[in-house]
Amino acid sequence: MKFLIDANLPFRLARSLTDKGYDIIHTDDLPNKDKTKDSEIRKISIDQNRIIITKDTDFLDSHLIQGIPSKLLLVTTGNIVNNLLIELFDKHFSIIIDLFDAYDLIELDNEQIIGHEK
Repeated sequence: MKFLIDANLPFRLARSLTDKGYDIIHTDDLPNKDKTKDSEIRKISIDQNRIIITKDTDFLDSHLIQGIPSKLLLVTTGNIVNNLLIELFDKHFSIIIDLFDAYDLIELDNEQIIGHEK
């Protein structure tokens, strides 16, 4: 599985997951960096078959209405320090990957992982 991390999540998260062997790009890796438009992020997700990881509910809306992106990891932790966010991903990311076999929309909050029915 390949992932694209949106600008509202730290670049450190992308490096942490990449260091663990996951295929991750962050919007900071793209030419327009954090100015990359949502429409371009959606296009990359389609063209490269990447799951978007974001806190932005605009992606939730487009996922539910248009099916774009086809798979989405919505982070609903609210404000959280980067170290705690990375710990949360370290603890749960392998489970999240397994859940994408059954769900197209997964939500990660401070206490649980929720797979939303298709």
